[in-house]
Amino acid sequence: MKFALYFGNRGFFPETLIAGAREEVAKAVTDAGHDYIMPPAEMTRYGAVETREEGWRYAEWLRGYEGQYDGVIMSLPNFSDENGAVAALENAGKPILIQAYPDEIGKMDFAHRRDSYCGKFSIEDVFHQYGIPFTVLEPHVVHPLTPAFRCNIDDFAAICRVVNGMRKFSIGVLGARTSKFKTVRFDEITLQKYGITCESFDLSDLFWRVKQYADNDEKVIARREHLKNYTNCSLVPADKMNTLAKVSVVIDDYMREYRLNTIALRCWEEMQTELGIAPCVLLSELNDRGIVASCEIDVCSAINMYAMQLASGKPTACLDWNNNYGDDPNKVILFHCGSTAQKLMKETGLVTDHKMFAKGCPGCGWGANEGRIASFPMTYSSCKTEGGKLTFYVDEGSFTDDHIEQEFFGCGGVAVIDDLQRKLIRMGREGFRHHTTVGVGHMADILREAFVYYLGYDVMEL
Repeated sequence: MKFALYFGNRGFFPETLIAGAREEVAKAVTDAGHDYIMPPAEMTRYGAVETREEGWRYAEWLRGYEGQYDGVIMSLPNFSDENGAVAALENAGKPILIQAYPDEIGKMDFAHRRDSYCGKFSIEDVFHQYGIPFTVLEPHVVHPLTPAFRCNIDDFAAICRVVNGMRKFSIGVLGARTSKFKTVRFDEITLQKYGITCESFDLSDLFWRVKQYADNDEKVIARREHLKNYTNCSLVPADKMNTLAKVSVVIDDYMREYRLNTIALRCWEEMQTELGIAPCVLLSELNDRGIVASCEIDVCSAINMYAMQLASGKPTACLDWNNNYGDDPNKVILFHCGSTAQKLMKETGLVTDHKMFAKGCPGCGWGANEGRIASFPMTYSSCKTEGGKLTFYVDEGSFTDDHIEQEFFGCGGVAVIDDLQRKLIRMGREGFRHHTTVGVGHMADILREAFVYYLGYDVMEL
């Protein structure tokens, strides 16, 4: 990530502190593994912004880097002037993190006292009046060269990734929603209002594209070998392996031709009747290499998965609220047939003939990647389009090491969530789907910050 650095000033307070702040904040950013742009010290008095004129000068400098930075870190070495801040950042168009320096006991004389604790409130107040979105994190004041501010930078980087990635992106909808799954209905016009474009393709086009690829095509051969190395495909018949490879290549073709960011796929029943495969392992492989892919045409789950992948930098998964786990009210088995990324699994999966389809048509569902989900702290979330709004819930839990018997079909894991029974009632009454999406790590605060303060989504508390 690359951050634009801003430094505030107010003439009543010690301007001698600004030079040190320029060095310290720049060091904090690079120590966290990021890059920065910073205006030259001679551009304004003391290398900071106080007056409206200096703010306009900063804004002009920032315009010269349009498209080259991901967010702004506003540092307040002293109280700092709010009018200059508004002039500088009113049109920045990127997330803004406000960092205020702490005062130190023993340095509270007029030459050293910062009063940034108070000045931060003034900046926040006036930004609120102007409708300028900003981010503030705990603690209220923090020195740049502390572990606490390192955590702030990490969280702010995640917020920037979510905000910048989701302001405008596209979802490839491969196939129509099956009539049996009205639970995954969505409103395209509402999504477009939020910058989310759905590009729809009929499965007949996908099937036609698959037929254009020969078994000995270089792309098909390479993808077939890739899939064999990705997971355990030792049981899959050769003809089914070829078909899986072809469908995988075709999905990549769609991604490239239409510049799609994510996909949602109609995975049954035509895939089985026409091609004799289940595409679960293909979705698993896509998610594993960082391309969000949801099954059952669940576009809303794809949106959640994309947000959490941007925040965490790790694969995400779409799972069913599937089974109770014994008598524990706070545990649940989250499951899907095999679309979960290998990076989220305990060990390498095994590709099988999908047991649900094999029940009525043995051999027509090769592609379910079976296994178990690893234990890790997780965030779970879902969204819906309703009344012209995009509404989410976001909460946290953990996957455990609890055993699931071998006979349990698909890829599942036991999750523990505080007060789960009450939350399930809330989800059901509010019309959320039987799917939830999960991501690695606790990032609910990051998602709420991005969703509510920058992207304009509604977030319902469970």
